[in-house]
Amino acid sequence: MARVLGIDYGERRIGLALSDPTGTVATPLRVIQVQNPGGVVRDILACVQEYKVDRLVVGLPMRMDGSLGPAAEKTRAFADRLKETAPVPVEFWDERFSTVTAQQALIEGGTRRNKRKQLVDKLAAQILLQHYLDAQAGLPPLAEEQE
Repeated sequence: MARVLGIDYGERRIGLALSDPTGTVATPLRVIQVQNPGGVVRDILACVQEYKVDRLVVGLPMRMDGSLGPAAEKTRAFADRLKETAPVPVEFWDERFSTVTAQQALIEGGTRRNKRKQLVDKLAAQILLQHYLDAQAGLPPLAEEQE
């Protein structure tokens, strides 16, 4: 496996996470403030070039029953814009609970509310990317996720 960029899409903020060169470990990278959709795509493509990314994984916010709601449709539209210009493959990954898990981890870690807002999106991107990487390696989900 090669380097992968995880994307947690949001209308106001987009969290990014990056895998190591072996595609084993995900690390939070940054948060992009959405002001201009075209600018966001340029920022992501700059990351692809800077970090020599071989694949983009966009978190798809699915409903509990597995269906796609309005948020998923907006995410798909964003990913379609990426696919038009990205020099690497763009994939979707089920991101249910990634933001909730990130918020809980920050709360449990004692992170103040104003700081959590700055961190939650890139931490959610890290969580969804790590799940993707683990699945590609054939690793089982974490024990608490199997319940």
